[in-house]
Amino acid sequence: MNHRREIIICLGSSCFARGNKSLLKIIQRYITTHGLGDKVFFKGDHCFGDCSIGPNVKIDGKIYNQVSEENIHQILAEALQDLKK
Repeated sequence: MNHRREIIICLGSSCFARGNKSLLKIIQRYITTHGLGDKVFFKGDHCFGDCSIGPNVKIDGKIYNQVSEENIHQILAEALQDLKK
């Protein structure tokens, strides 16, 4: 049975205002570009509680803080490296 990896982006107002709106599109594009649509479950969720160090993204239960357009590709590449062929 295949286990889909889970990526959750915080859609709380603070993270959204700090940049998660653009990160949402970048993550969706990354999943599509790397053919991970059937291996990754991507969704938005409410506040993770770490507003002051947002934007926040959670990948398989690990929370990444201060995520930006500059570091999201590196975070995704490292967290999902075992899924790419």
